[in-house]
Amino acid sequence: MSNYTIPVKVSAIKEVAPAIREFTLVAEKDDDLLAFSAGSHVVVTMKSEEAVMRNAYSLVSNPNDASCYKISVRLQEESRGGSVFMHSVVKEGDILSITPPSNLFAPYWGAKKHILIAGGVGVTPFMSYIPQLLQSEETVEMHYMFHSSKTGAYRDELESQLGNRLFCYDSDQGVRGNLTDILSDQPVGTHVYICGPQSLIDGVLETAEALGWPREAIHFEAFKAPEPGKPFDIELSKSGVKLHVKADSSILETLEAAEVPIESSCRGGVCGRCFVSVLDGDIEHRDEFLSADEKASKKCIMPCVSRATGPSLVLDL
Repeated sequence: MSNYTIPVKVSAIKEVAPAIREFTLVAEKDDDLLAFSAGSHVVVTMKSEEAVMRNAYSLVSNPNDASCYKISVRLQEESRGGSVFMHSVVKEGDILSITPPSNLFAPYWGAKKHILIAGGVGVTPFMSYIPQLLQSEETVEMHYMFHSSKTGAYRDELESQLGNRLFCYDSDQGVRGNLTDILSDQPVGTHVYICGPQSLIDGVLETAEALGWPREAIHFEAFKAPEPGKPFDIELSKSGVKLHVKADSSILETLEAAEVPIESSCRGGVCGRCFVSVLDGDIEHRDEFLSADEKASKKCIMPCVSRATGPSLVLDL
């Protein structure tokens, strides 16, 4: 993660769905925040008595307005602590630390048509897409899948913006989207964007491939917390420091806790910013960034999500 962070004040908190809260963040001083583009995210640092947590959240505010940032956080049933902290600890008036906006999920502006497919809280990046797509008079439609008992945020706002170009599928009402119907008979030059659970992303990718879509026309984003695994040790070759990675911590979190300088952004194995060379040890690759050849080489790792399969790794740090 970059050493540069921005202190922001929580100016408002509101419930936008039964399990989702929206947080409005303003500059600690009376200044505008940094400009951002559609699809951007920030990483929020949360400090509890037990640990320091860092989670990436999409900006849901209008990119044309830098007077505030807005993020929406779903309370996860199996939270590692971040979503519980945001829902139960953070109050209006609190000061949080965030990174500058970063964008790994920008619209492809050369597309003939944009199809947005959101699952649950995966609607969040598209809230910044839509104002810019409409302002640029782009052809866009959105397919929004949710459980109204937990998610389904921003439906009224989306309907007012998109009208009959918004298609909602509430599983709690027995309404489900058919991916084949959504992706069939679309004009050449259409691009698809997916944000939501991995099952939705996989379903769209498989359906698109079966229908003959070019892979470069499919874009997706999934901020996923690192999954737990067996504990192991890491050794930093340049300093000789040895650290223990707990079962429920990532290598990246372990390095950060030891104040080892390392860049990061997405924290989900997508962006590649935390790339580290490996000098010894076997790796369980869980990222979406490295190529198959890079993974087979056993010479590099994305420490935000990937782990050791054996007792230790030696990192070129």
